[in-house]
Amino acid sequence: MRNISRITTISLLAIMLSACSLFAPQTVWIDVRSHDEYNEDHISNTEHIPHTDIVAQISDLDLDKSTPIKLFCRSGVRAGLALTALQDLGYTNVENVGGIADARVVLSQ
Repeated sequence: MRNISRITTISLLAIMLSACSLFAPQTVWIDVRSHDEYNEDHISNTEHIPHTDIVAQISDLDLDKSTPIKLFCRSGVRAGLALTALQDLGYTNVENVGGIADARVVLSQ
């Protein structure tokens, strides 16, 4: 009987952990390069908002201020500018991943 209780407890724990991940906020990846750079090459399933437009357009994504956001550009400089702008707007979970090559490496892991 004890083994059955243990299996049930472990199964219940696994189900609970799976349910938690269903409600965890999904990371939003944003390419902050120019329109021309984006049209030339981009990563599928990522958002595109040029760093110069990030303040005006971030609300279009309708994100909670604690949503995980990962930013990238060509080298990381513009992503850093966008990061600061988003933090100034109150976003609390923003990361500068660096360049597009860096983003590809992180996304492939």
